[in-house]
Amino acid sequence: MKLGSLRVGGRDGTLVVVARDLARATAVRGVAATLQQAIEDWESVAPELERVYRALNDGRCADTFYLDPTDLASPLPRAYQWLDASAYLNHVELVRKARGADMPPEMYDDPLMYQGLSDGFLGPTEPIPGHADWGVDFEAEVAVITDDAPMGVSATDAGPHIKLVMLVNDVSLRALIPAEVAKGFGFIHGKPASAFSPVAVTPGELGDAWRDNRLHGRIVCRLNEQTIGEPDTGADMNFDFARLIAHAAKTRALGAGTIIGAGTVSNRDRAMGSACLAEKRTLETLESGAPVTPFMKPGDRARIEMRDAAGNSIFGAIDQTVVDLG
Repeated sequence: MKLGSLRVGGRDGTLVVVARDLARATAVRGVAATLQQAIEDWESVAPELERVYRALNDGRCADTFYLDPTDLASPLPRAYQWLDASAYLNHVELVRKARGADMPPEMYDDPLMYQGLSDGFLGPTEPIPGHADWGVDFEAEVAVITDDAPMGVSATDAGPHIKLVMLVNDVSLRALIPAEVAKGFGFIHGKPASAFSPVAVTPGELGDAWRDNRLHGRIVCRLNEQTIGEPDTGADMNFDFARLIAHAAKTRALGAGTIIGAGTVSNRDRAMGSACLAEKRTLETLESGAPVTPFMKPGDRARIEMRDAAGNSIFGAIDQTVVDLG
């Protein structure tokens, strides 16, 4: 099934069940008022949400409305925890190679992960606030929402804790990140609010596109009218989501509603393009000695989407424009 959150209803929005074609939706206040509430009681709530989803797709749901993506917040408008990894090591390798640094061997066995801003996400069509000299960049990623996962859960047992799958624009301010990294104590200024796809989708709804705890599909990344890349999210993923959950839960339990991202999608086949401007600029540097593509400036628009084999949008589109803070 597909779930979203309207902007109305408070900081956690209002949960809606969304039709498979993303055209119509219905509120389910009698089942769960918010997605956070639903995920906290998933085993009890999910069967009723599935019943509503089937009725909606079959045209048997009376209380429906046409869905305008601009009315949607991110599926979880805020979360108790947002952890983002770098599961596609090709991206890390390229960035390090461009600055003449080798990959530490431990990176191939121990996932990179940081804790990001989670007390308020951008909606999928909300503007990205920034300044031209901040080096605004989009990063197209896949993320999952978990239920309660116990501390020390193994990768073997972590998969069933994945309840929903989303796309992410993990906004990065590239000009601010180097100084923060040099301090050796994590991101604050360089990682502002991220945005998630209009809907979150259950693994079962994804069919064969969800297997081996990975999402398989082409994530289409566009800047203004140019396609930057269409990398395959299932290829070259060194750590699957079960492994990432196990890594995150090594010393802490993960509360229901935890979001875990896999990092910038990146394929070794360069014909697939890039899922962020930093990687595109890195490839340009490796090929010609200097980057050509600039980072985003006010007025630039990033669009991130994935379609199924029939060409239908699965999650809806993240479609954001940079606005100058003034």
